[in-house]
Amino acid sequence: MRTVVAVLVLLAVLLAGLVVAVEAVLGARLHAQVEDRLRDRAAAAAALVGVLDADDLADRLSAQGLSVRIVQPDGAAVEAGPTPDQLRSGPPDPGGLPGPAVRNRLSAGSSAPGSTSAGSTSAGSSSAGSTGPGAASATSGASVVSSSLRDDDGVLTLRSVLDDGTRITLTAGTRDVQETLAQLGWVMGGASAAFLGVAVAGVVVVVRRALRPLDEVTATARSIADGDRGRRLRPARTDTEIGRVAAAFDGMLDAVEGAEAQAVAAEERVRGFLSDAAHELRTPVAGVRAAADTLVRSGGDDPATTEVLAVHVVRQADRAARLVEDMLTMARLDRGIALNRRPTDLVPWLRAEVDRLGLRLPGIALQPDVPSGPVRADVDPDRLAQVLGNLLDNAARSTGGTGTVRVVLGTDGGEVVLVVEDDGPGIPVEDRERVFDRLVRLEDSRDVRSGGAGLGLPIARGIAVAHGGTLVHGDDATLGGARFVLRLPRTGRSVDAAPGAPRAVGQAPASATMGT
Repeated sequence: MRTVVAVLVLLAVLLAGLVVAVEAVLGARLHAQVEDRLRDRAAAAAALVGVLDADDLADRLSAQGLSVRIVQPDGAAVEAGPTPDQLRSGPPDPGGLPGPAVRNRLSAGSSAPGSTSAGSTSAGSSSAGSTGPGAASATSGASVVSSSLRDDDGVLTLRSVLDDGTRITLTAGTRDVQETLAQLGWVMGGASAAFLGVAVAGVVVVVRRALRPLDEVTATARSIADGDRGRRLRPARTDTEIGRVAAAFDGMLDAVEGAEAQAVAAEERVRGFLSDAAHELRTPVAGVRAAADTLVRSGGDDPATTEVLAVHVVRQADRAARLVEDMLTMARLDRGIALNRRPTDLVPWLRAEVDRLGLRLPGIALQPDVPSGPVRADVDPDRLAQVLGNLLDNAARSTGGTGTVRVVLGTDGGEVVLVVEDDGPGIPVEDRERVFDRLVRLEDSRDVRSGGAGLGLPIARGIAVAHGGTLVHGDDATLGGARFVLRLPRTGRSVDAAPGAPRAVGQAPASATMGT
């Protein structure tokens, strides 16, 4: 409704401006025509001065509906035609124009126009004689020296001075011009009113039809708010304003629906994570409580039993501590872990880590394969050692602690490639991505005695992503078991801090830290 009112107001203003402009232009044109008419008559009268006497000249000029006043050089004046007051009241009737009988001839000394005294007649005869045929032989017309124009209410007066001293005053009525402009105003006003009436109906129909898609948008939005998340507008044309709005609206709904689905999925993952974490913590806590309760009831009478129970308490407490530490690490990865990057030659670093892990995993046969030259990269050696340790722990659990693990270091263009493979049973193809989910352990390795809580691989991938790299399960290993491939950029992504200084790395994507 506001659009219709605004359009109609705009049309009304434009029509009013058009009426005013037409009246102003036409009025100026009509006044210019009257002025041109007076100047033409004055120029024609000047040409006839000396050819015709003043009486005949005044008769000819007044016959055209003009008020005429001719003042001769000797002061005698002749008036003819309607008076200016009569012209103000309206245009004269051509059949009732005054003739010579109402013409007044004024001598220089007369005080009242219209006098018919003998002296006036004599003066007229004398004046006529002065402009008679004898004078015509002396002069044959005059020219206008100066003229002035005055626009009064309803009349236009032109005063001209000739070069022989004659003064001619011509007055024309402009009341007909005003009446014409008034009639034109009424006609244009009526036409404008009719046009606005038609425009009202047309604009209402057009605007309602044009804005009908907005009603569909409103209905769709209300339907979606009521729970119909899958409803869409799907405009047939997207090259119009409404079509582009509808397409953008559909895109926004798709994004909102996707975000809502992701939020629901994330909430479900968090709930599952909390449930699994509570389940994982319950086992060592229950073991500690049982051992402690047995110790309290036995009172320490049997030293052998007491030692076994104490060792059990220590192991269960260590398992709970590792689980809590892994959960804290995952939380730090979600927030954006701080890496202490520094240029590192990974060849001696890998040899040192293999030696250290060999002492911790004596039943695993580690086979390092490193290049002869240096492999330098801008990494956090401690966090990278955590990744390698988690991968080797996973290999040790899959092989039962007595298998063979091969560790290969190499380069591929601008990346460092670290491959860890074992001779265990391997991971099924359908589970090779699921093992990176939090607290996920395959059915064959869910034995709590293995010590794994299903956080080692997610933590390893999170640290790799924090370095700007990737960690995936590769193709089938040469040893027949699992094969994990770690890729890291040789130059750190964050170069705005000095080498060795802690650099905050942004939060890793959910697909990496949560496990896709």
